[in-house]
Amino acid sequence: MKIHYFQRYHSKENVDTANAMLLLSRLYSYSPNKFYQFLGNLLPKNANVELLFNIQEKIKCGTIPDATITQSSFKIAIETKLSGGFTLKQLVGHLDSFGKENYKVLLTLDPSPFNEKLTLVLKPELVKHMCSHKHLTFEQLAAYVSDVIDDRDYEMQDIVNEYKEYCYESGLIPDDWKRMRMQLAGTTININKQLNLYYDAAGRGFSGHDYLGLYSQKAVRAIGKLTAIATAEVIDDKLKITTERGTVSDEMKDNILIAIEDAKNYGYDLQNNLHRYFFVDSFIDTLFEKTTKGAPMGSRLFNLCEVLDTDALPDVSQIAQLLKAKTWG
Repeated sequence: MKIHYFQRYHSKENVDTANAMLLLSRLYSYSPNKFYQFLGNLLPKNANVELLFNIQEKIKCGTIPDATITQSSFKIAIETKLSGGFTLKQLVGHLDSFGKENYKVLLTLDPSPFNEKLTLVLKPELVKHMCSHKHLTFEQLAAYVSDVIDDRDYEMQDIVNEYKEYCYESGLIPDDWKRMRMQLAGTTININKQLNLYYDAAGRGFSGHDYLGLYSQKAVRAIGKLTAIATAEVIDDKLKITTERGTVSDEMKDNILIAIEDAKNYGYDLQNNLHRYFFVDSFIDTLFEKTTKGAPMGSRLFNLCEVLDTDALPDVSQIAQLLKAKTWG
């Protein structure tokens, strides 16, 4: 059974806010330095909230201490909405909560971008309160945290991936159509491409996505668009299938049986253990190379619109071609 870091309640802003704060608190516990790097994306560019170590700091009066350790004060007031329901009155009320902090930030969280008209009327209030405003979607929040960790931060990678899954399941990041899930497929990549399917233990959770990428030898080497998802196991010599998405054809059922038999070559028991099968229309060869050292520890989600710098995705064969000119780390 998978242990969840984050609560699973839907349509509750207080829980969504609490989980966002839990993500940040876990980042701080893991590495204060990386947390300060994250803050650098929220605070004004000239802000410095890290601890400052000074030797014999000069002061206007009194004795001179051998050393001082100081830190600038800051406050971030956070307001979360699930459907862009921010109001000027409420946000100005939050601005009134600030005191004499060196740096003041109003942070708004929402699945969607901030309303441009509200930005215009909020601006003079921000100037009046000497405060800055930062708006993040939940997807951007996860990306900001991902930006300050690397592949060797295994614990934080798991936490960020778990947070993303929570957001996907809760509809906080609803864009399945632009996401590619990368799966490790070193030993099985040939049979995966032959059968146009990928299998995984049914107990492993996964986030919504429309594309599946197969990783082997430092690169995503094939990509396909999902057509169906189903779980399957053999009971009393009969294949029992539960369809979760799309329609499972007779050919797909035959391919499941071929995969079950082929898996024995690698020591995998698909026959007596429930597995999930992801079917694509066709796996297209590509070469989306990983530039950093080491193999990824597990699956990873890519926003293809961000990777390809586009607002609309072409067909999968064109995506495969475009990915050859891109890299990731």
